[in-house]
Amino acid sequence: MTKFKVGGMNCGHCEEKVRKALSSVPGVTRVVAVSAERGEVEVEGNAKLLELEKAVRLAGFEPGISA
Repeated sequence: MTKFKVGGMNCGHCEEKVRKALSSVPGVTRVVAVSAERGEVEVEGNAKLLELEKAVRLAGFEPGISA
């Protein structure tokens, strides 16, 4: 499981955008959690962290350091 911080999420719509972006990354088998309140996400699979962060950035949010 990969867990990392994401800045800029502040509502359910933001969470859904991030969830969709992460789901589209090859190697992601499941988006476990996306929390605007905690500012973090958790995904399962063998996707590289850099690819996950890139997807989050393209969705308009700022990936942070690994949690």
